[in-house]
Amino acid sequence: MITAPTILSSNLVLIGCIFVFLWLVSLKLRDASIVDPCWGAGFVIIAWATYAQLDLPSQRASLLIVLITIWGLRLSLYLFWRNWATGEDRRYRAMREKHGRSFWWVSLFTVFLLQAVLMWFISWPVQLGMLLSEPLGVLDVMGTLLCMIGIAFETTGDWQLARFKRLPANKGKVLDTGLWRYTRHPNYFGDFCVWWGIYLIAVAGGAWWTIASPVVMSFFLMKVSGVALLESTIVERRPEYQEYIEKTNAFFPGPPH
Repeated sequence: MITAPTILSSNLVLIGCIFVFLWLVSLKLRDASIVDPCWGAGFVIIAWATYAQLDLPSQRASLLIVLITIWGLRLSLYLFWRNWATGEDRRYRAMREKHGRSFWWVSLFTVFLLQAVLMWFISWPVQLGMLLSEPLGVLDVMGTLLCMIGIAFETTGDWQLARFKRLPANKGKVLDTGLWRYTRHPNYFGDFCVWWGIYLIAVAGGAWWTIASPVVMSFFLMKVSGVALLESTIVERRPEYQEYIEKTNAFFPGPPH
């Protein structure tokens, strides 16, 4: 019978090797942005690697693999489409300018391996939830609904933003309609719902102690790589955004002020 330490250790090695390979590709292309579209796909790889090691997958394992596959592939395909032929993202260009010749190895640890470790840790409720064979119950239903709401929120927000940016007349303007009227970051809020939904499914099987994983994801979405990072310079680039900040919730949806 497969054990939790075996699952966790094998998946850490697997995702680490994959992201080292991606790092080598980024050196060849001189574009660290290739890591972004691989974020969602990395979770899918971890989920399927776990599923493949199970002797007899439970209903919970099947539920988790379906939810993570839908969420992860949609996100990766969207980011791949959005970033196609746009060059290296300004975040990585700034890092490249800051570190100069040492960027090649700095990027390995601060971009690629950091993301690999984060996705491995954040996906603990998925990896360990698949090992649990208890029958599906109310918490599983609640977690599935919350996860589906998150996927729908994220998908709709991305579609609305992409449609807005396609119109030349909107260049430099701020989207404040649709879901973006109620939260400045519907895509990040959608991610938040997905991972707390996944956690509820893990709790239903008994893995309540994996709560640190959605907590870390929430912290990064709100305080580090999500809202905080995006809005650190956006007012300088789009002065209208200050008015948008004053009237619209940053993260959790609510009526405009």
